[in-house]
Amino acid sequence: MTSSATLESQVLLIAETPSSKKPSPSKESSCAAGQAPASDRRISRSRKAMRRAFIELTSERGREGFTVNDLCERADINRGTFYNHFKDKDELDRALQEEFMRGLDEFRSNMQKMTLFDLAKLKISRKPLPILVDLFDYLREQSGYLSVMLGPNGNAEFKQMMQDTICADLIMGMLHEKYRKRPTAFVSYYVSFYSAAYLGVISKWFDGGMEESSEEMARIAMRLLFIKPGESIVL
Repeated sequence: MTSSATLESQVLLIAETPSSKKPSPSKESSCAAGQAPASDRRISRSRKAMRRAFIELTSERGREGFTVNDLCERADINRGTFYNHFKDKDELDRALQEEFMRGLDEFRSNMQKMTLFDLAKLKISRKPLPILVDLFDYLREQSGYLSVMLGPNGNAEFKQMMQDTICADLIMGMLHEKYRKRPTAFVSYYVSFYSAAYLGVISKWFDGGMEESSEEMARIAMRLLFIKPGESIVL
């Protein structure tokens, strides 16, 4: 049985023998033109089909409401193909979560570099924070997956991971450096409070069909953080 990591790292090895003849334009020219080998394309199609089937079945029945057989039937693949990639549907679930989180690496890195001066400039200009615009763009791209995972049939562990990473990174990025480096117990409660609130904002956005643009959601996210008690609740 071959693991998913091994399959993804496979490359086409072409044996070369010393020769004065020019190489034939068949496989080599195809690869040089930027075309992936047929085996790689088949792997990609299979993984996309499994991803789509997992999302659909989770939405319809919940994560525990279907079997590997159900998933294979929905994805139109055989069981052997599934087990060539994953040992069970839980491993597929984890792979999808890791794939989603990898797409957030740049956002999380940029949030950690953000300064209060950057925030102050944007607050005065009333422009949306570019990092947040990019975040909501990415969340929109992943909406098919996220709307299921954050919904009633989704994964509670995934929701907590979202809160503890994306949302917490956002709040920590807006704190003074001294609180980032030496957070007190109260700072931890502060971050936890706003992280849960921001996850609720994202969930509501999905529930509402994502009618607001990424720029609007970035402004909403900033406004919610800085609104003061008794102040008019307007954007």
